[in-house]
Amino acid sequence: PRFFFLSSISAHVFFLLRFQWRTRRKTRNKMGKVSYMKLKGSQNLRIRLLLATLSTKSIIIEDIRADATWPGLRPHEVSFLRLLEKVCDDCVVEINETGTKLKYKPGIIMGGRHLVHDCGVSRSISYFLEPLIVLGLFGKKPLTIRLKGITNDSKDPSIDTFRSTTLPILKQFGVPAEGLELKIESRGVAPKGGGEVVLSVPMVPNSLKAIKWVDEGLVKRIRGVSFSTRVSVQFENTMIHAARGILNPFLSDVHIFTDHKAGAQAGMSPGYGISLVAETTSGCVISVDTAVSYSRGEDDADLEDDRKDLIPAEEVGEQIASALLGEIKQGGVVDSTHQGLLFLLCALCPKDVSEVRVGKLSPYGIEALRHIRDFLGVKFVMKPDASTGTVNLMCLGSGFQNLSRKVS
Repeated sequence: PRFFFLSSISAHVFFLLRFQWRTRRKTRNKMGKVSYMKLKGSQNLRIRLLLATLSTKSIIIEDIRADATWPGLRPHEVSFLRLLEKVCDDCVVEINETGTKLKYKPGIIMGGRHLVHDCGVSRSISYFLEPLIVLGLFGKKPLTIRLKGITNDSKDPSIDTFRSTTLPILKQFGVPAEGLELKIESRGVAPKGGGEVVLSVPMVPNSLKAIKWVDEGLVKRIRGVSFSTRVSVQFENTMIHAARGILNPFLSDVHIFTDHKAGAQAGMSPGYGISLVAETTSGCVISVDTAVSYSRGEDDADLEDDRKDLIPAEEVGEQIASALLGEIKQGGVVDSTHQGLLFLLCALCPKDVSEVRVGKLSPYGIEALRHIRDFLGVKFVMKPDASTGTVNLMCLGSGFQNLSRKVS
């Protein structure tokens, strides 16, 4: 309805103005002559802010959805800026009245324990996890933070994928296994969320380790986790049966765990989903996941009057199993959703050559390569392999070191 739309816009504008006033008051008289890198558009805002923080380059981003019906920054983007303020000291954020222009001056990555951040329900917690874990590696102190919001979403990788796939990728680069952990306190799906996780990230003592990671190996087993919140556990059993029906003809070692949540641990909305991970003989982990729940308010204006039926659990299981086979077929040491993180970690390595192999370059992976070049000055040499359809990438690391760490 028109009243709901106008009230949402007003609340969003008020949110931006309050955030702008707070940051300006905090940073008044701190803004000297600063050289800003100028960027345009809302694309890849998260990786731009991450790389700006790591490279200590101040940026100005203009024309952020300037022509959209609802112009300016979205709630999850403003929430990410607030998160940066919590883990960094002395960073400066300025947003204009319409939210279409952002000034960001990075500060010192501090880390810290017992931090808490509400991610909201505009995007899932995983949207914040990937940049947060990279920042935590180069903080002054180890990072422990509790994040609240949506844990499983079809837009972003799930927390199950993050725990089973993202964390092992970090270990390939020499990140200490001790202190690297993600605990799932409760699950929450769209539209109301209600999930909580606790992320612990250790400091990198000095720098990451350059790698040569080109052998994807052969798939030796498949593991997975299915979940359900505020619905019958039968949804999980149906998804597992459908997924195994597609995977078992190729591999007998397939085991999918169930994680049915009820009460306070089930969040505030009904939903279900599944995450699958293929483990290879060379230590690679290829993952896919999905979640099914009711739409958010902005996704479906008539949600309250006419709720659409959820995708059948059997169809979800079949689709996710087929998606995993597709990722395996593409080849590479990581799946398509982790290409950007892989390239960033290679660029942050010492001044030594790193070499990795991926499947078809994803759009996000391509944008990550461009921004790594612009912020860190690291260029990748790409050699496509026509016989396998994969791409070999090599780069000389930027020599990035954890200069913020507290020396004992």
